[in-house]
Amino acid sequence: MTSNPASQTKSVTKPSRTPSVAGATTALVLLTALNFVNYIDRYILPGVQEQVKGEFHITDAQIGSLTLWFMLAYMLTSPITGWLGDRFPRKPMIVAAALFWSAINFLTATVHSYDSLNIRHAALGVGEASFGIFAPSLLADFYEPEQRNRVLTIFNVAIPVGAALGYLVGGTVGEHYGWRMSFVVSAVPGVIIALLIAFFMKEPARGASQHEKAKLEKGTVLSLLKNKAYLSSILGYAAVTFSLGGISWWMPSFLQRIDGRTQSSAAYIMGAITVVAGLGGTITGGAIAQRWSRTNSKALYLVPAISAALAVPPALLCFFGPHSLTLYGLGAAIFLIFLGTGPVNAATLNAVRPEVRATAMAGQLFIIHALGDAISPRIIGTVSDHSNLNIGLGSTLITMLLAAVIFFIGSRYAPPLQTE
Repeated sequence: MTSNPASQTKSVTKPSRTPSVAGATTALVLLTALNFVNYIDRYILPGVQEQVKGEFHITDAQIGSLTLWFMLAYMLTSPITGWLGDRFPRKPMIVAAALFWSAINFLTATVHSYDSLNIRHAALGVGEASFGIFAPSLLADFYEPEQRNRVLTIFNVAIPVGAALGYLVGGTVGEHYGWRMSFVVSAVPGVIIALLIAFFMKEPARGASQHEKAKLEKGTVLSLLKNKAYLSSILGYAAVTFSLGGISWWMPSFLQRIDGRTQSSAAYIMGAITVVAGLGGTITGGAIAQRWSRTNSKALYLVPAISAALAVPPALLCFFGPHSLTLYGLGAAIFLIFLGTGPVNAATLNAVRPEVRATAMAGQLFIIHALGDAISPRIIGTVSDHSNLNIGLGSTLITMLLAAVIFFIGSRYAPPLQTE
């Protein structure tokens, strides 16, 4: 290879915008750790909600409203944080979000009324929505398009593991030290990781992973509404979130009412299945999509499409089959649903330009919750009130099939994966 001074000069200036491997790895580790804490915080409430209900003498509907307030704050915040994330450095906003929600958890010790608890839960939604938008868009600037499925699979491993540990922390700490202490304990790692991010993580330039400077232009945001690849990914994900959110909320009650389990047994089973099947599904789905993407640019859509369709038979067996097969059906359904978690998030980010990634993630968060787990527990409960919980949970089969159809259609618009 010949030496060219001009090319050498160019190669010296280019890396200033290209993130280092060490910097990218540091960001992935720290942001995944913070996502882990994020989901622990989110799933502590189900582990202590019977204690909360007993102390404040509230109904199941009022318990459900705590999650509703969290989701409303989460959704209403996302457009604002999306706008901020596309215009200002994301690292300081991630640190601020983590410190904010950790402070809210510390202040839970001072909550002594149901109204205050609602305000507390809504505030938690504001902090977590900020992180959920900034982190994926920042990781996309560290990693090139063909690497994002792998990276976001690692990032989303935190969902099943964090959720399962949230049940465990809530139930165990709450039983021995009171439900407030569960939230206080979860605040400590959030503060530590936020400080580590502040001191050790670097902010990448927008578009750095694609070696182009991101420029926010007039009308670019509106172009998201015309982006069929983007719309397919978020609408399909919303249908999956409807199913997964509804199953996660109502399955402990199903195991008690229909399968005859005790409350503690149902909680332990749900946590164990979530971490084992969810973690296994997330890793397996990411690996399949990563390998398949080398030869098929549609893989990021086809993996979640196939996984949603395949999840229907075991879910059907779980809801309507013999009791001896309930847990097998549940485990298989959770595993298959989680196969698409990493690929669908990578599909969303790859479908948009660098300058609107935070806005695109804000749109995703708003849609998947507004059409997904913000409404599915209530719809399932209403159907159950008029029939039974089996049929109520059966509504999730419809949305899983709908998700498969949307993803299959969306695969027609998948952008080609650029390789070096």
